Amino acid sequence: MTTPSLRPRGVEGSETRSILETIDLPEPLSRRAFLQAAGFGLLALGVPVVWRGRPLGLPAGQLGRVAEAKLDAFRAPSFGAARVRSLARDDLLLLQAAVVGDRYPEHNRVWYEIDRLGFVHSGGIQPVRNNPATPLAEVPWTGLLAEVCTPFVDSHLEPDRDSARQYRYYFETTHWVTGVQRDAHGLEWYRILDDKLEREFFARAENLRPIPLAELTPISSDVPADEKRIEVSMAQQWVQCYEGGDLVFSTRVSTGQPTADKRYETPRGDFAVNRKRASRHMAEGNLATGYDLPGVPWVAYLTADGISFHGTYWHNDFGAPRSHGCVNLTPQAAKWLYRWTRPVVPMHEQQLWSGDGTKVLIKI
Repeated sequence: MTTPSLRPRGVEGSETRSILETIDLPEPLSRRAFLQAAGFGLLALGVPVVWRGRPLGLPAGQLGRVAEAKLDAFRAPSFGAARVRSLARDDLLLLQAAVVGDRYPEHNRVWYEIDRLGFVHSGGIQPVRNNPATPLAEVPWTGLLAEVCTPFVDSHLEPDRDSARQYRYYFETTHWVTGVQRDAHGLEWYRILDDKLEREFFARAENLRPIPLAELTPISSDVPADEKRIEVSMAQQWVQCYEGGDLVFSTRVSTGQPTADKRYETPRGDFAVNRKRASRHMAEGNLATGYDLPGVPWVAYLTADGISFHGTYWHNDFGAPRSHGCVNLTPQAAKWLYRWTRPVVPMHEQQLWSGDGTKVLIKI
């Protein structure tokens, strides 16, 4: 699928940027303490911090992708308001404004106004941009990491738009590019390695942005390893990162969803990051009961059975449990965590195992 078909009328991709989330700070962290401590955290990322009762401003031309199979729009920012339209997965919307709705759900009261025709809850909308990239003429023999920079792009079996379609890759998913080819029309396609299926697919190159070294270098590399630690609060659905006694990063998350058999419960206790990879195709079960998610970005593993921190593009409803045991973060927050934690994965390697990674405490 080519990029122009993804752009709503009147929206220029260069004018858009994503909104990470609305933040209500957990106690006892005060507003002043957070502002003092966030030099390497949310504020440094340009994340808009919004206090209760104040609206969240959106940049002009902000786009949103419907991330759920079905999403209703309402006349007012409330699930109790009249339904005015129904939307389907991958519909692209021009987000006019963001407002604070009623007190349900309490963990995420942000709603988006769409085309001035209704409101949708932000939890089902992935904020996206449409910034096509200039394709590379060649790719290093080791391969390179790239990030989808348009709302989505379809992969194909061959570098040909008439070839059989495979997976759809979404905004801010990451993929390992192993080569570039031109089709009969002179258009560039990246060859992409699927790390789970151990085969290669092709996607139009303008939809993927090679990630430069500056975005992969470690954050706070001068801080001793034993002074970095992460605390995850499942009660507050919050992650806090410390350097010694200083809080340097804080964000809301989604941990494992509660079930009767506790199958998807996030484990509690002391852990350490033991493996990292910037891209992973995660899959389990069938389409009815499982998931199949290529390009999950910025994965930092904690256990041998796959519990990890990672970026999440299939929902935007952080602050409530809804994962299969992992700790879901926005892609931007997961990227910060990936760069800040140890071990450090070399730029031209897909993953790295280590026995001395950053310490993590997961608590109630």
